Formats: sequence, structure tokens, C-alpha cells
Amino acid sequence: MMAAMPVPPSRSPQPEQMLLEGLPPIVDTHTRLLILGSFPSRISLERRQYYANPRNQLWTLLQALWPEQPLPPCHDYPGRCRWVLDRGLGLWDVFARCRRSGSLDSAIRDAEPNDLGGLRLPHLEAIAHNGAASHAQAKRLAVTGVAVHRLPSTSPAHAAWSLARKIEAWREVFARHGLCA
Repeated sequence: MMAAMPVPPSRSPQPEQMLLEGLPPIVDTHTRLLILGSFPSRISLERRQYYANPRNQLWTLLQALWPEQPLPPCHDYPGRCRWVLDRGLGLWDVFARCRRSGSLDSAIRDAEPNDLGGLRLPHLEAIAHNGAASHAQAKRLAVTGVAVHRLPSTSPAHAAWSLARKIEAWREVFARHGLCA
């Protein structure tokens, strides 16, 4: 009688080994300013929504820039997407996929860029990078003929600037491209 050979335990991939897929762009033919993050947070990927972490300041900041237009509630994500698009704003990320454990930009590995040049946005005037990690890719992802801006990150990990200071920096770029007064 033969002894049974031990079967090695199956190993599921560790989170940092899994290839994560980003989210599709929120853009339309009226997009004038495209905000590029680096890659969605773990919470955003789980919910399939940009800036879904309640501690991220993007939605609060945008509401401050457009106070006369009420922001749809967080449970109405399609409404939030329409709200952004109606104002000439688009959202996307510089990376299409990557490996990452957690949500920090510093943990991103094996990143593959999105095809910015493949977007057909006839009214695009500018790209604004939401934070340093996104902006670090600006030259590699250059889209000819549009202005490029670096904005302070809305991430909860970027606490060096107050919300009020971030709003003013974002307001300056939005005003330059006719998205707010």
C-alpha cells in the first residue's frame, strides 16, 4: 500500500500580489478640465466609485466651489457623476491597473498607465493632477495642447494643507478654465 503524498496547501494571492483594475473615466464631450488621481483607494474600488472614502475631501471641496448647486448625496453616485459632468469636469486616474496593498500611493507597484491620448475630448483645456503621485506621471502622460496643473491632494493622507487652503488652490485652477467664478 502506498502512502499518500501530502498536498501542499493552496495559497491564495496576497493583496499586494493581486493585479487591481481601476475605474473607467467619467468624461463626456463637454469635459473641459480632467482631474487625474493616481489610483482609486481600496474603498473606491470596492464601491466602484471615485473618491468613495468618506475622509477624502474631493466631494466637499467641489461643493465649496459650486455652492449654488447642491451635491447629490453619496448614495446617489450616478447623480454625482452627472453633477460633475454638467460642470465640464471629468474624473479619471493616471494608472489603469497596479499592484498595491492598502490605499497609499507609496505602495503602488507594477503600475500601468491609462491611455489619456485615447480619450476623445474635443473641449479639453487642461488636466489637473490631484496630488504629487499623479503629477509625477505628467510628462509620461502628456496630452499635447492642454495646460497641466498640480493640485494639492484631497486624500486623507495629505493633511499638510487645510481644507480652506486646498479649496483656494483648486478654485484658482477651476476659475482659470471657466469652471467657477
